[in-house]
Amino acid sequence: MSDGRFYLTTPIYYVNADPHIGHAYTTIMSDVIARHRRQRGDDVFFLTGTDEHGSKVAESAAAAGRSPREHADLLSERFRALGTELEASNDFFIRTSDAEHEQVVAQVLSRLHESGDVYKGSYGGWYCTACEAFYREEELLEGRMCPIHRTPVEWLEEENWFFRLSAYRDRLLALYASEAPFVLPETRLNEARRMVEEGLEDLSISRAQIDWGVPVPWDPDQVVYVWVDALFNYYTALTYARPGEDLVERFWPADLHVMAKDILKFHAVIWPALLMAAGMAVPRQLFVHGYVLKGGEKMSKTAGNVIDPFPFIERYGIDPLRYYLMREVSFGEDGVFSAEGFEARYTGELANELGNLLNRTVSMIGRYRDGRVPSDPGDDDELASEVATAVSAFCREMDQLALTRAADVVWGLVRRLNRLVEERAPWTLAKDPDRARELDQALYSLAEGLRAVAVMLSSIMPGSMARALEALGQPGGAIEMDVAGWGNGVADAVVAPTGPLFPRIEDEE
Repeated sequence: MSDGRFYLTTPIYYVNADPHIGHAYTTIMSDVIARHRRQRGDDVFFLTGTDEHGSKVAESAAAAGRSPREHADLLSERFRALGTELEASNDFFIRTSDAEHEQVVAQVLSRLHESGDVYKGSYGGWYCTACEAFYREEELLEGRMCPIHRTPVEWLEEENWFFRLSAYRDRLLALYASEAPFVLPETRLNEARRMVEEGLEDLSISRAQIDWGVPVPWDPDQVVYVWVDALFNYYTALTYARPGEDLVERFWPADLHVMAKDILKFHAVIWPALLMAAGMAVPRQLFVHGYVLKGGEKMSKTAGNVIDPFPFIERYGIDPLRYYLMREVSFGEDGVFSAEGFEARYTGELANELGNLLNRTVSMIGRYRDGRVPSDPGDDDELASEVATAVSAFCREMDQLALTRAADVVWGLVRRLNRLVEERAPWTLAKDPDRARELDQALYSLAEGLRAVAVMLSSIMPGSMARALEALGQPGGAIEMDVAGWGNGVADAVVAPTGPLFPRIEDEE
């Protein structure tokens, strides 16, 4: 999927409410991919940010007694703070209220206007302010409710500028039929295909009754439809993310857009058609993940079932949250977040299986070999092969964006190393001087296997795995995938005992 450069984006998050675990999930999964691509040696550009225009923001601001700009400033900063808490390694945080973004949107819209596929017309339809989207009657829930937010829609009629989306049916279907899948998983690709095959209506790309937005260049009495404005962020960011440097030629088109399934149509249908009309290259791939659910329902402010990620970060740390979401929610499918499930993963897998394994290994090397990892006697070819197989499988799953399966591969190796401790029983070997070579092999194999585990898990739990590597006497930043294989660690390493990697969390009274 990559040619040595890798441009990855999250969707930009709409500033109509505080961030929740769903936003955290998208950002974390995207960050895992970005970090892994850097481990593979790619030149990575990772983008996230906030979508700040539109009627919903203007209405929310008015209700709070703030101007739209003040409201956007406040909520955008909360999303930026979430990224910091999540240790997201994004290269830029875009805001659609940035003057530089608005300027480039105006330029691109002028190109669309010149394409001949933009015209003025009247439109009436059922509109959901929360979605900033029109719905056909048959798409609504009973009682004319929005299918996403389950709130009443309103009939809206305007004279706007329209994009001739209907003219792009065949080109979109050809895109979906390309050898490299444009959308993953396949179920979402098929969903996008059905949307197009069932017929496309032309898209209103402006609004006449809103002033919080980007003015239409040739008709300043209207503003650009918020979704069109927002989608072009993926392009505009490259024009000003690094002052004095245009990154478009280097990184466009995007290699991967990561998003939740509720915005599939905007990204898989409308976005590529807009790019085609503007004479621009379409993204290489979209990955559409499922919802993080609470109690079997999608989390939303309207439903009142939003999970705040910050208490989990404060109690357990950020790495356990990153790990839990990657292991518990199969990437591409819906998954349930629960405090009980989090505690079970933390205690059973992180503290007991991985943390305890690291602590035992470092302690035994300290006790039996004066803290120095012995040289490899060369008697563990089978385990060396298992490690090589795990590293290869991990990279293969990551290439296929099967993130949960990739984590499963690593955990299989963690459990294999735990079995090795019990099978070899180093404490027994240490009692017999004639078995010194066997003890050396057991300790080396444990240290080398754990080093490979730490390298692979570095994209998921960067801080914890840097500590694990340092405990094993390895540089915390030695995480390139090409050094993950057997025998590539620093020779004659001196272990550095540390406190528990994942300390037990006592229940508060």
